[in-house]
Amino acid sequence: MKPLRLLLLLLSLCISQHDLAQGMLSGTVHDASGQPLGFVNVAVLKAADGAVVSGTIAGAEGSFQIGTPGAGKYKLRLSMVGYTPLETAVFDVDGIDSSKDLGSLTLQEDAELLGEVVVQAMRPAVVTQADKTVVSVEGTAMAGGATAFEVLTKSPGVWVDQEGNIKLNGKAGVQVMIDGRASYLTGKELQNLLQSMSAENIRDLEIITNPSAKYEAEGASGIININLKKNTMAGMNGSVYAGYQYAELHGYTAGTDLNYKQGKWSFFASLDVAERTRLRTNNMLRTTSDNPDVRLKQRMKEEGTQFVPVLRMGTDYALNNQHSVGVFGRVSRYLAEDEVQANTYLRHANPQKDLYVNAANVSKTRYSNSALNLHYLGKLDTLGTTLSADVDYVRLKSDDKASFLNKFDSLGSVSPVSEDLLLSENPTSYDIYSARTDFTMLFDKAGKLEMGAKVSHVVSDNDLRFYTTADMVKHLDESRSNHFVYKENIYAAYANYAAQLGGKWKLQGGLRAEQTVAEGRSVTLSQSTDRKYVDLFPSLFVQHSVNDAYQISYSYSRGIIRPRYETLNPFMFYLDPYTLVEGNPYLKPQYTHSFSLTQSYRQRYNLVLGYSLTKDFVAEVPVQISADQVTILQQQNVDDMESASATLVAPVRVSARWEVSSNATLLYQSYAQKRDDQVLQNEQVTVLAQTNHQILLPADVRMEMNACYQGPVAYGLYKLEANWWVDAGLKRSFMNEKLDLSLSVTDIFKTKKIAGNTTISGNAITSKQYNGTQSFRINLRYRFNRGEKFETKKRPVDLNEADRAGGN
Repeated sequence: MKPLRLLLLLLSLCISQHDLAQGMLSGTVHDASGQPLGFVNVAVLKAADGAVVSGTIAGAEGSFQIGTPGAGKYKLRLSMVGYTPLETAVFDVDGIDSSKDLGSLTLQEDAELLGEVVVQAMRPAVVTQADKTVVSVEGTAMAGGATAFEVLTKSPGVWVDQEGNIKLNGKAGVQVMIDGRASYLTGKELQNLLQSMSAENIRDLEIITNPSAKYEAEGASGIININLKKNTMAGMNGSVYAGYQYAELHGYTAGTDLNYKQGKWSFFASLDVAERTRLRTNNMLRTTSDNPDVRLKQRMKEEGTQFVPVLRMGTDYALNNQHSVGVFGRVSRYLAEDEVQANTYLRHANPQKDLYVNAANVSKTRYSNSALNLHYLGKLDTLGTTLSADVDYVRLKSDDKASFLNKFDSLGSVSPVSEDLLLSENPTSYDIYSARTDFTMLFDKAGKLEMGAKVSHVVSDNDLRFYTTADMVKHLDESRSNHFVYKENIYAAYANYAAQLGGKWKLQGGLRAEQTVAEGRSVTLSQSTDRKYVDLFPSLFVQHSVNDAYQISYSYSRGIIRPRYETLNPFMFYLDPYTLVEGNPYLKPQYTHSFSLTQSYRQRYNLVLGYSLTKDFVAEVPVQISADQVTILQQQNVDDMESASATLVAPVRVSARWEVSSNATLLYQSYAQKRDDQVLQNEQVTVLAQTNHQILLPADVRMEMNACYQGPVAYGLYKLEANWWVDAGLKRSFMNEKLDLSLSVTDIFKTKKIAGNTTISGNAITSKQYNGTQSFRINLRYRFNRGEKFETKKRPVDLNEADRAGGN
């Protein structure tokens, strides 16, 4: 599929639509205490006969938007189980191009209904809004004992590849934010953060596939914003929880959170402690074209534990009704110990040359992640003009120590067994400073203007030292050691404008400019690599409302993915006698042009057609040295990568007690690389499908089931086989819903395995890997409060510099 063909297809679809658009009816739903009430049914009725014209479901924060119907008199009807239905006063609509804000609408509890009978219903797990998809996490059975990383993998369109990188609709380069602020992490560091974050503390996930120029240009597939639970009640409240997990190894989780709100001041703190386990097996076979009669066969098993304590604290203070300031801090530690046992057989046509290698590798890691954020928000007038500012500092530090003990045995002779012992030390640190400011101004009916600027400074220090041993004395191996320091400054500014055109179309366009100035310096080799470049990142979003229930959106954006800092270090990292990882100081950023067409029906069902073209795509490329049977793995710029996809998101309410959220992606990917005057190409059409069922069983038991299928995938120059898996969980509340018990099983049939292969110039690698995904969990959480009445039943369920601080 070529870019021109897709553009013509999008253009033809655009021209073929009818020019029937409308404004919006909007408002916010609250309960009697003034707290937002999410997932309320909102229907538009004709005033004359009460006939239903259209409707929607309010979002998690109680807000709703409905396309304005034709001219006439209407009213809204709001309903939710456990509350008395509300009908608004009759209002006039001049035409489909007019908009009306109904303001704050309050639902009262149905005391008679609650007192006499028990009526229960499931809230929707997925709600599609105009600019994003919201996935509920709070209160679900699968959240008990799970991590934020695991919850992401169960969200519509979100997938994790074999290296742990998060993808959205089949595309890499997702930017992860927490409460609207950049996480500054990616790769291994992002995984560490998300795996240390309990899903118990997450309210919902916002999936934004078409971010504006306001957001970082880093990333090519969209944004996932993790919204943590927020305290909306005066007084003090909180919870404590504990859980156990078995996945062939034993682990546990425990934690507490405390919230206090009084007048203009609010405070929160949370502490999570976990001992998580790591289990991985890998069977690999390698052959080379130069020595076709020689095969390297390896069986590997890794076991490890990670002790992860995380402390989060924050406070906000309202200076007055227009201005507020706050501070947020996070400190996490990661203490890990891993043992790898690998049995390698080097088989020859002549058995006398066969060789057996037993490798016993032990690594210990001490990792810390500290973050501090100072923020200000000012409302400059009553029209919606705002000014905000954020200052961030992130400190990442790790100290890795490893030993590699290899025993060599010649199977075809009586030669004695020999062994060697290698040691490594790898202290690494990242200091990230960032400051940004954002300004928003509303021009009544003319539109909204957003402008802002950001500056960041990063210092990465990676000192990799390898040692050989002789007579119990270690000696520095200078050929494998390297001290690398990387410094980077990014200066960015943006402008973004959104407007309603004639009541028929909505237009949003923006431009972001970023200048990157960087220097990578090998202290050991006395070599430097300088980088300095300026990039422009335009974005365009057009929405067309065809009728009351059907909208079409068109978007284009340009993004960048800069290399992770550690991949720029020109080191040669030792994995085993036959596998090395080499850094690449000449690795360039990859740039992506993304086009999409989104069709939405009744604000619940989405069909997203997408195409992206990535230049200088970064992929792992294996290079085999036939004479030594050694494979060197290196991140390299592939010439280009094309991706075309169609994603369907279809949440369905089967009944009041059964909510289903399903999504499927049809994906085409093509990678190409020139090597030795030939073009290596890898392309694949695949299907990614996922369905999540939430069912309310008798005795107030909530059941959740999640099933996923991933077809064959092209990943760089590798081909991965299809796999599938099923998860399930149960949840029951006691003591007036203050105590929750959750049970869950992941990868029930132990089918989530990664099998793949690649062949380059006649050199072949095949492998089959399992990452210990089958597990059993049990989790308890107790909620408490002091202060105003605690009504739990009414509660609804971007720094990118650190994103590049590591990768598996």
